[in-house]
Amino acid sequence: MERSIEELLNFGVVIIDKPKGPTSHQVSAWVRDILHVKKTGHAGTLDPKVTGVLPVALNKATRIINVLHLTPKEYIGVMHLHKDLSEDKVRRIMKEFVGEIYQIPPLRSAVARKLRKRRVYELEFMEMLGRNVLFRAKVESGTYIRTLCVDMGEALCSGAHMEELRRIATGHYTEKDAHTLQDLLDAYVFWKEDGDESYIREIIRPGEDILSFLPKITVKDSAVDALAHGAPLYKTGVLESDKFNKGDYVAVFTKKGELISLSRTVLQEDVVAIPERVIMERGRYPRAWKKGP
Repeated sequence: MERSIEELLNFGVVIIDKPKGPTSHQVSAWVRDILHVKKTGHAGTLDPKVTGVLPVALNKATRIINVLHLTPKEYIGVMHLHKDLSEDKVRRIMKEFVGEIYQIPPLRSAVARKLRKRRVYELEFMEMLGRNVLFRAKVESGTYIRTLCVDMGEALCSGAHMEELRRIATGHYTEKDAHTLQDLLDAYVFWKEDGDESYIREIIRPGEDILSFLPKITVKDSAVDALAHGAPLYKTGVLESDKFNKGDYVAVFTKKGELISLSRTVLQEDVVAIPERVIMERGRYPRAWKKGP
């Protein structure tokens, strides 16, 4: 957080409260234009009519934003029933959709319409008014809530569709972390025109924050430059680490808390992890190894 605003703009993330109407891609493009950065990328596409938490990465952080697809998503929605039903029956059917389910993506989706498995972690009945059912769902990334509502309608033998939907969490990011596009524009103007950094610092988070849910490995200074060149992480370079299993994604950091890479653990002989996305610039730390012949 001691970085300059320019450094945060080069490697940062903002959590936008997406409004109803624009696509996620449009919102990401507006963030790019507001902050005058070269590149932005979002995690977890929301339909134009859906509102809520949309993480948008800035410049270098776009290289790691897709890791948020590993995290669950949480929604509040309204399902509209096509027939009058009892509350008990709706509650009973909703319980049956908790766990592993099968889905075919809707026609308008950007992915192939093939049967696939997804997991529903929680599906909470909240309230029912007439044919409208208010619910909360915590699901695996890539689960279509619109399809879930249709499938529950078929199981109820009444038919149903999704009436309203809002995403309240993407992994560790919640509504409390989200800011509107107007908030972002105001903060940028205060910084540029008045020299007041306080507002924009509340909105732009360091890029490392994206990976805060992953196991962490801290390495010795002598290993940093080799890792920045894409070398594997060996046991001798590890200073300390969280618990992890083979095949896990891990975040590799310097002692100062700077992100070096997003890596995948292999645990083969002396190799701990192989980098998948290197973030640290080469030459930032002194070289502690020699070139071969």
